[in-house]
Amino acid sequence: MINKETLENTNEGLIIRLKIIPNSSRNEAVWENGALKIKITAQPIENKANKALVEFLSKKLKTAKSNIKILKGELNKEKTLLIYGIGEDDFLLTFTLGDKI
Repeated sequence: MINKETLENTNEGLIIRLKIIPNSSRNEAVWENGALKIKITAQPIENKANKALVEFLSKKLKTAKSNIKILKGELNKEKTLLIYGIGEDDFLLTFTLGDKI
Protein backbone atom coordinates (compact mmCIF):
# COMPACT_ATOMS: atom_id res chain seq x y z
CA MET A 1 0.00 0.00 0.00
CA ILE A 2 1.23 3.47 -0.91
CA ASN A 3 1.86 6.01 1.84
CA LYS A 4 -0.62 8.86 1.58
CA GLU A 5 2.27 11.33 1.59
CA THR A 6 3.90 9.76 -1.49
CA LEU A 7 1.47 10.89 -4.21
CA GLU A 8 -0.88 13.86 -4.30
CA ASN A 9 -3.05 14.97 -7.24
CA THR A 10 -3.26 18.73 -7.83
CA ASN A 11 -4.79 20.93 -10.52
CA GLU A 12 -1.35 21.34 -12.12
CA GLY A 13 -0.31 17.70 -11.99
CA LEU A 14 1.06 15.15 -9.56
CA ILE A 15 3.18 15.89 -6.50
CA ILE A 16 5.52 13.01 -5.69
CA ARG A 17 7.60 12.57 -2.57
CA LEU A 18 10.46 10.14 -3.03
CA LYS A 19 13.93 9.21 -1.94
CA ILE A 20 16.77 9.22 -4.41
CA ILE A 21 19.73 6.88 -4.03
CA PRO A 22 22.59 8.28 -6.13
CA ASN A 23 25.71 6.41 -7.21
CA SER A 24 23.76 3.15 -7.64
CA SER A 25 24.73 0.31 -9.93
CA ARG A 26 21.75 1.00 -12.25
CA ASN A 27 18.80 3.30 -12.72
CA GLU A 28 15.63 1.78 -11.29
CA ALA A 29 12.56 2.57 -9.25
CA VAL A 30 11.49 0.40 -6.33
CA TRP A 31 8.63 0.57 -3.86
CA GLU A 32 9.64 -0.08 -0.29
CA ASN A 33 7.17 0.08 2.61
CA GLY A 34 4.78 2.20 0.54
CA ALA A 35 7.43 4.74 -0.41
CA LEU A 36 9.08 5.23 -3.79
CA LYS A 37 12.85 5.02 -4.01
CA ILE A 38 14.66 5.80 -7.22
CA LYS A 39 18.18 4.54 -7.70
CA ILE A 40 20.32 6.63 -10.04
CA THR A 41 23.81 5.85 -11.32
CA ALA A 42 24.86 9.52 -11.31
CA GLN A 43 26.88 10.92 -8.44
CA PRO A 44 25.37 13.57 -6.15
CA ILE A 45 27.78 16.28 -7.26
CA GLU A 46 27.25 19.32 -9.47
CA ASN A 47 23.50 18.57 -9.73
CA LYS A 48 24.20 15.40 -11.75
CA ALA A 49 21.90 13.16 -9.71
CA ASN A 50 18.99 15.61 -9.98
CA LYS A 51 19.42 15.86 -13.74
CA ALA A 52 19.58 12.08 -14.03
CA LEU A 53 16.44 11.74 -11.88
CA VAL A 54 14.49 14.13 -14.12
CA GLU A 55 15.75 12.35 -17.24
CA PHE A 56 14.84 8.92 -15.83
CA LEU A 57 11.32 10.02 -14.91
CA SER A 58 10.74 11.81 -18.21
CA LYS A 59 11.67 8.68 -20.18
CA LYS A 60 9.56 6.35 -18.04
CA LEU A 61 6.54 8.66 -18.03
CA LYS A 62 7.01 9.71 -21.67
CA THR A 63 6.87 13.40 -20.84
CA ALA A 64 9.20 16.34 -21.43
CA LYS A 65 11.90 17.03 -18.87
CA SER A 66 10.48 20.56 -18.60
CA ASN A 67 7.28 19.02 -17.16
CA ILE A 68 9.18 17.81 -14.08
CA LYS A 69 10.07 20.32 -11.39
CA ILE A 70 11.90 19.71 -8.10
CA LEU A 71 9.91 21.62 -5.49
CA LYS A 72 11.90 20.63 -2.38
CA GLY A 73 15.06 18.76 -1.57
CA GLU A 74 17.34 19.81 -4.38
CA LEU A 75 20.33 19.20 -2.09
CA ASN A 76 18.82 16.26 -0.16
CA LYS A 77 18.00 12.63 -0.85
CA GLU A 78 14.37 13.24 0.12
CA LYS A 79 12.71 15.12 -2.73
CA THR A 80 9.32 16.54 -3.60
CA LEU A 81 8.58 16.82 -7.31
CA LEU A 82 5.75 18.21 -9.39
CA ILE A 83 5.03 16.51 -12.69
CA TYR A 84 2.77 18.68 -14.82
CA GLY A 85 -0.10 17.12 -16.73
CA ILE A 86 -0.09 13.66 -15.16
CA GLY A 87 -2.32 12.04 -12.57
CA GLU A 88 -1.82 9.40 -9.91
CA ASP A 89 -3.39 6.65 -12.05
CA ASP A 90 -1.06 7.30 -14.98
CA PHE A 91 1.93 7.34 -12.66
CA LEU A 92 0.97 4.05 -11.01
CA LEU A 93 0.44 2.38 -14.39
CA THR A 94 4.08 3.13 -15.17
CA PHE A 95 5.48 2.42 -11.72
CA THR A 96 3.54 -0.65 -10.66
CA LEU A 97 3.73 -1.59 -6.99
CA GLY A 98 6.23 -4.29 -6.23
CA ASP A 99 7.92 -4.16 -9.62
CA LYS A 100 11.41 -2.98 -10.34
CA ILE A 101 11.40 -0.62 -13.27
